[in-house]
Amino acid sequence: MFERGPAGYVPTQAGAEIVALAARIEEDLSAALRRVSGQAPVPAGEVRIATSDLLLFELVLPLLESFRAQYPSIKLDLVTGNTPLNLSRRDADVAIRATEVPPDTLVGRKVARIAWAPYAARSLVEQDGGDRLQAEGPWVGFGDALAGLAGAAHLRDLPSECFACRFDTVGGILAGVSAGLGAGLLPCFAGERQPGLVRLGPPIVALSSDLWLLTHEDLRNAPRIRVVLDFIAERLTILRTLINGSSCSA
Repeated sequence: MFERGPAGYVPTQAGAEIVALAARIEEDLSAALRRVSGQAPVPAGEVRIATSDLLLFELVLPLLESFRAQYPSIKLDLVTGNTPLNLSRRDADVAIRATEVPPDTLVGRKVARIAWAPYAARSLVEQDGGDRLQAEGPWVGFGDALAGLAGAAHLRDLPSECFACRFDTVGGILAGVSAGLGAGLLPCFAGERQPGLVRLGPPIVALSSDLWLLTHEDLRNAPRIRVVLDFIAERLTILRTLINGSSCSA
């Protein structure tokens, strides 16, 4: 590659060709890096979202058509349930949860505060009156799986004969109330959207809880996770007055 001469080492013809080739490679690589550095990674892959049935059906699902149109390379796996999944074990990538205290192992953002109020079918209110319904029932109650919710505690002192039935999901309570089985405590974002329901009173402050978008620290900067979090947060922020009960404070 080099020959030793009076002035020191000089490249041979083969060495000179290698040096020229290396210079061209460096120039091409620098140009490619400059082009790539100006491009954001294309979000792609699967994102598993865990949430409750009511949050999915009433808030998240209506957003997903426009999300899929914008990010067709992201495939969504939706998991519903009231038991929080373990994001550290990758049971899910993103959790959309109503909670006052998110787990320390997760990071995310609070997008709204969920207001709750009593509702009943219009036909039932016309028959029995809203005040009597609240005092005597019938009520659609919270099953054992929902015993930890503030709404369950709020109704705990009512005698058992006041309850027509109980459900183990808030989506079930919404369905039972809409079917005219009794009055029920519901998030305002669900109750206000049902044309056949009547709100029996203002939102009950003690039942409110924060709505969080959460993920694991290790995933927060992954492009596919970031676009899911940013998209849902932006769209839910638009609905904040409905979620936090500002539109039904009277």
